[in-house]
Amino acid sequence: MTTLSGPRAAAKSGTTKSLVILLHGYGADGNDLFGLAEPLSQHMPDTAFRAPNAPQRSTMNPMGYQWFPIPWLDGSSEEARDQGFKEAVAALNTYLDTSMVEEGVTAENTALIGFSQGTMMSLYVAPRRSESFAGVVGFSGRLIPGDDLASEAVVKPPVLLIHGDMDEMINVSEMSAAESALREAGFDVTSHISRGIGHGIAPDGLSLALGFLMMNLGYQT
Repeated sequence: MTTLSGPRAAAKSGTTKSLVILLHGYGADGNDLFGLAEPLSQHMPDTAFRAPNAPQRSTMNPMGYQWFPIPWLDGSSEEARDQGFKEAVAALNTYLDTSMVEEGVTAENTALIGFSQGTMMSLYVAPRRSESFAGVVGFSGRLIPGDDLASEAVVKPPVLLIHGDMDEMINVSEMSAAESALREAGFDVTSHISRGIGHGIAPDGLSLALGFLMMNLGYQT
């Protein structure tokens, strides 16, 4: 099985009390989303940050990575997509387990931030783990098609969904659909639409993500 790796930033205070793992989008790499670590760490000094590269080289961008193929985008088969997804879930779960041990934290002190395909991975993996994470932030993403959260969710971490209303890759309606499905499955969900924003992360969304993380990782009482 593929072993994931990527950039890491130690807690600025020198004492790690929590961990944030950033999951990048299709065709990018860990460094792409790792840029969020610096502004977030200014307010979260006891938090370490990690951003793994997805397990497969991207079909569309050989310099980047993908969590799984996307048939309508890269011409792959549904079989390749399904197999890639299965392998990515296993690799990500192993990475999450290893990262928490290495940082000396537990699930209740760990949060996920996903972007696009990384959000899809976060929203699928987090509810199916044995212990709940402190929270999940999903930018510009969606649920995996066919995801049956209502029957398969083992834990229900709080979720923040953020999406640009001008997103040309994943329509903002996918955020509403994900929010509805999560609520129906019993999740505590908050959502926000960034006006005039395409497939990206805007300052207002990042500010909300910071507040959400600080609250759920123990920086605010």
